[in-house]
This record gives sequence, C-alpha cells and structure tokens, in this order.
Amino acid sequence: MARKGIALVLSAPSGTGKTTLIHKLLGEFPDIKYSISCTTRKPRQGEVNGKDYHFMSVRDFLLQRDAGAFAEWALVHGNYYATPLKPLQENLNRGVDVLFDIDVQGASQLKLNVLTAVFIFILPPSMKELEQRLRARGTESEEDIQARLHNAHDEIKEACWYDAVVINDDLEVAYSQLRAAYLAATLAPACHPALISSLLHSGEN
Repeated sequence: MARKGIALVLSAPSGTGKTTLIHKLLGEFPDIKYSISCTTRKPRQGEVNGKDYHFMSVRDFLLQRDAGAFAEWALVHGNYYATPLKPLQENLNRGVDVLFDIDVQGASQLKLNVLTAVFIFILPPSMKELEQRLRARGTESEEDIQARLHNAHDEIKEACWYDAVVINDDLEVAYSQLRAAYLAATLAPACHPALISSLLHSGEN
C-alpha cells in the first residue's frame, strides 16, 4: 500500500559532522531525495547551480518568497536560504522521502507546515570538541570560529523540540542511530493515512 513520503530534517551546528552522516545515509538509501535549497549566497569553489543549491539574486529570492513559493525560508549569516514548496509537495505525495539539511529557523517553519516530517538534531560530543573540529578545518578566521561557536550555543538550545538527538562522537554509532531514526519515521501512522481504515474494512463484503 502506498505511503506518504516523509521529510527527514537534519540540523546541527557547523563542524558537527552532519554532512558526512548525510552522505552515508544517501549512500545506503539512494531513493531518498536530497532537498536542494535556494540561496542568495555566492557559490563556493566546486559548487554547481541546481545540484548543490539553486543560486539566486536577493531580488528574485524576495519576489518568490512573497509569492509563497517557499515551504520555509531563513536569513543565516547574512544570506537567505529557502526550500522550494512545489517539488517538496510533489515528492511527498508520490511517496518519495526528502532529506533536508537546514538550520533551526527553517526547521521550525517546516514543523508547522509538513505533517509527515521528522526532526533530528546532530550534536557534538562537547563544545570543546566542536571548537577543535572547527579549527582543524582551517577554513575560517578566528572571528568566524567565534561566531560559529556563539551560534552553536543558540542552535543547541533548540534541540529540545526535535524528535531525536544524535551525538556524533563515534561516526559509526552516530550513523546507526540516524539510520534507526529514519527507518522508524517511515512507520509513523501519518505516513500511512489509509492503512488503518483499509484494514478495518478489509473483512467487509
């Protein structure tokens, strides 16, 4: 029996290892569709328009936002980000699961707008470890590192309303927990709206 697709929403402070976990999940479950966000920030080296992000001007972004074209949007580090609404609705209605990599602002909007959504927050083992990981990347200035650590405090405070939290200390353990949370989400009654009614009426002539 066909089911509704789920929106699997992952959030985490920068440097937590969320991207690695996402790649492992998509590698094992290739039918999950990765949600490509719209953004007004400039492309980074190696990023491809339409694959990594839909890169837009601020003017076009605001026009689409005001026209109701986004399921959620947020202003993060001075740039706008958003999820296109139409492809999301089409995928969920076809039973396709959609994976989101978004911040807590966008996640809170999706929680109000998408019934079949599950929210998972990826946590670092400690704030000290998070700082060490950010410094080890060697891609941010000291000012950027301090800003990301400050933002991490605010973001982690929001983890309390997520459906699950995963501590990324050991990658394999963290992935097994993320995998389990995803599989459990596909069994939620909201994903199978006709199941119970169909079962109750299955013995009728």
